[in-house]
Amino acid sequence: MLGLFKTRKKVTKPKILVVDDEPDLRSTVEYRLKFSDCDVITASNGVEGLAQAEAEMPDLILLDTNMPQMDGHQMLMQLRSNPALKHIPVIMVTAISEPRDVAAASQYGISDYVTKPFNFSELMEKVQTALNIGEDN
Repeated sequence: MLGLFKTRKKVTKPKILVVDDEPDLRSTVEYRLKFSDCDVITASNGVEGLAQAEAEMPDLILLDTNMPQMDGHQMLMQLRSNPALKHIPVIMVTAISEPRDVAAASQYGISDYVTKPFNFSELMEKVQTALNIGEDN
């Protein structure tokens, strides 16, 4: 009987920001994430991505490296320097797999690094892991 009065934790869909300048990849990832019951916001470059992050406060950001106007590393630096955004987990999703690029992104506290082309099941595992870690903060 007392169980009726227990408060329930509000269950919400995770909100994920996908920042990539490749429209086909962006829409495919968006579709797959929505199919996996996520709310998805997209941006085609770092400037748009930063604005979307500030406006939407996503639970996770999937971030490409090579983009026009502001690349992924520049966006990541801006995110980490903003007290309101610095806690958001970021997974770099990029075609660049050079150790120096991984190290550059890692110094800003990324959750993971995924190289293109990628297996979507593996990406979803990394997304779930990053979201679970983000809940502890």
